Amino acid sequence: MDMATKAKLLMIVPDKWVGLAVTPDTPVETVLHGKDAYRPEEIVYALGFRPPPGLLRTLPNLKAVFSLGAGVDGFLSDPLYPRQVPLLRFADRSLAAEMAQYVLLQVLMVHRRQRFFDEAQRRGEWRQAMLPRRTEETRIGFLGMGETGAFAARFLVELGFPVSSWTRTRKTLSGVTSFAGDGALHAFLGRTDILVCLLSLTRRTAGILNAEAFAAMPKGGFVINVARGAHLKEADLIAALDAGQLSGAVLDVFETEPLPPESPLWRHPKVTVTPHVAAISQPGIVMAHVLDGIAKFERGERPDHIVDVEKAY
Repeated sequence: MDMATKAKLLMIVPDKWVGLAVTPDTPVETVLHGKDAYRPEEIVYALGFRPPPGLLRTLPNLKAVFSLGAGVDGFLSDPLYPRQVPLLRFADRSLAAEMAQYVLLQVLMVHRRQRFFDEAQRRGEWRQAMLPRRTEETRIGFLGMGETGAFAARFLVELGFPVSSWTRTRKTLSGVTSFAGDGALHAFLGRTDILVCLLSLTRRTAGILNAEAFAAMPKGGFVINVARGAHLKEADLIAALDAGQLSGAVLDVFETEPLPPESPLWRHPKVTVTPHVAAISQPGIVMAHVLDGIAKFERGERPDHIVDVEKAY
């Protein structure tokens, strides 16, 4: 296929991504938004994560949009997103595995009181301490149970932790107690000592980590959020930590990113901040998925991982 006849892929991404798709047998020509000149009617496909509001609406011949991450809220939060255009999320086992590694690391750090021993080392103090509770009594709860949650839950079950999940519809996973629907949320929270948020961000889940949720958890509960910053009401979290209702939190995502220097989360003694690094999409792997999806569209086939824009996942 001659380059002049190739479909154009608008890449709303950092410069490092450019050139990854340009090979003689690649079915697209890449165009970098903000750098390369193009006519809107030339663009057939788009790749990005949080495109400028209204941009995709200006592309009249758009066949499909690809997210370079698992989440698609950066597209659907745009009221001008052309909802008739298929939106595909990035789904890859390696990304799910990285996220699961992060979750397991943080759960075990909390359970094994690693930060207590880190502080003792900084002080040069030999301080032995018991675990806060036995493994069999430390209840792990997952808000959301997709591929990442299932990956991490299987390991935690094998280690002897009681594990439960809360989802929109009931899930079946060996060793995991399933709670489903709004009416089951408080019962789920009431038996959760370490809460892990892996939900997709939708209108229903925004702000779900709030004062009411924290009050429903056992006193001394712990929160780990690796989903989206908008799931968490940060002021409610700080209030629950200061009141002793929660014993701590690990946050990898924030409503404003980068997290502003003036945010109290940076300095709160019970909060661990990481800069949205639980799992990072690898450009080469993402592009392979995008090119496979484009090839299927060009053959008239339906690719995997098309998002239901009403459900937002």
